[in-house]
Amino acid sequence: MNLHNELKNDIYNHSDYFSFYVKDPKLRHIHKACVKDRVLHHAVFRILYLIFDKTFIFDSYFCRISKGTHRAVNRLNDFAKKAGRNNSKTCFVLKLDIKKFFNSIDQNILINLIKKKINNDSTIWLLKKIIKSFPTGLPLGNITSQLFANIYLNELDKFIKHKLKIKYYIRYCDDFIILSHDKLFLQNLIPVIDIFLENNLKLSLHPNKIIIGKYHKGIDFLGYVSSPFYRTLRTKTKKRIFRNLSHKRIFLQKGIIAKENLYQTIQAYLGVLKHCNSYKIIKGLRIE
Repeated sequence: MNLHNELKNDIYNHSDYFSFYVKDPKLRHIHKACVKDRVLHHAVFRILYLIFDKTFIFDSYFCRISKGTHRAVNRLNDFAKKAGRNNSKTCFVLKLDIKKFFNSIDQNILINLIKKKINNDSTIWLLKKIIKSFPTGLPLGNITSQLFANIYLNELDKFIKHKLKIKYYIRYCDDFIILSHDKLFLQNLIPVIDIFLENNLKLSLHPNKIIIGKYHKGIDFLGYVSSPFYRTLRTKTKKRIFRNLSHKRIFLQKGIIAKENLYQTIQAYLGVLKHCNSYKIIKGLRIE
């Protein structure tokens, strides 16, 4: 009721964040809002999602209903067949990554993008409170940050699909790929995309994560290595699975966790593994 009254009387202020680090697998700095603010974030997300999701391109897969990593990887396989003319031509895949994406989002640009669809002063006031609750960029931890990220990069999606007329393009958060049988064409796209990001969104490509690979040699994307006739789990992911299970088994022996906890972990990993060629890994999960 206090939150309701604050919103009704336009006196709401966002509380400070609690910050911590997680390793998943790389170190990430997470900022967690208090319960009151998280309740508000979810309410805002539920309304804004319905407004903005229909404006996004089909091949944007990050934090969207009926999308996700597995559908994105399946789409990669479909696009590779088309770009490579059913494996009759070499299919090249350009992989790009935005440098420090969430930290680099310009809050004023984001607010202006939201204003294109939201024409209500009270709503904009509230969204500013949420967006400006963080010093710069967007915090990893807010459910609203996921939607705001898609709203922000929807400008990139439209540029690539509508201006550059790229057919085979997939984006998951700040990781995106373009497929073509013409390697030079992909090479020429890199500076064009980088200039657009800099001029329109104040972002830049990560110089060390620009890769052009041949699909038949395997493309590492969203945790899987995909090629024309098979899909395997990324080596680092496989090692992390067995390392985590080894720790869980030690905790089980010491009585720190229950057997059901280990079982749930294995079931979660099996859910990941069913999307790739993983017979040996699954066998290892069960007998290790």
